[in-house]
Amino acid sequence: MTSFYESLKAELSEIVQEWSTGEYLREALPFVIGCSTSEIAGERIGTSGSEAIAEEVFMSVKDLQAKTGIVPVFQCCEHLNRALVMEREVMERLQLEEVSVVPVKTAGGAMATYAFQHFQNPVVVETIQAHAGMDIGETMIGMHLKHVAVPLRFKQRFVGKARVTTAITRPKLIGGQRAQYERIQANTSCK
Repeated sequence: MTSFYESLKAELSEIVQEWSTGEYLREALPFVIGCSTSEIAGERIGTSGSEAIAEEVFMSVKDLQAKTGIVPVFQCCEHLNRALVMEREVMERLQLEEVSVVPVKTAGGAMATYAFQHFQNPVVVETIQAHAGMDIGETMIGMHLKHVAVPLRFKQRFVGKARVTTAITRPKLIGGQRAQYERIQANTSCK
């Protein structure tokens, strides 16, 4: 089992490296993480939650936070309607509404439960519009990303047996054929 955890740490480290060396993330913005520890272990989502795997993922996300300044937000499983665990100060700063629930392994998932137990002042909210995120094990984080989500193609595509999907967001392009999307210094009047 030791080689599994060594591989897991190396894969997570590679993903943290790719996130932190790219110019994708902005300090103090929410970064949503969906994670199936069951899928990482090679089992079907929701069947074999692992606190030990959750700890490795949590520690790698804390490393990413230290390197980039992102604000980690962990998504619960479908049994809690994919609600989100975050620090209370983040909820208050973003003016989100707290819901009354405590994630547990069988309703929330091992990852959200671990985050709730290890944040300093954890709360759960129903929804967020994050700037970027990472989905480990096809947990469907898309509902918590701003429009328009843009997938990234990292070299490291798996953590354990779980597929990793990464995404950032960009502002919507509006205005049609005559619109410009980069700022210009020349004449900006409409004709």
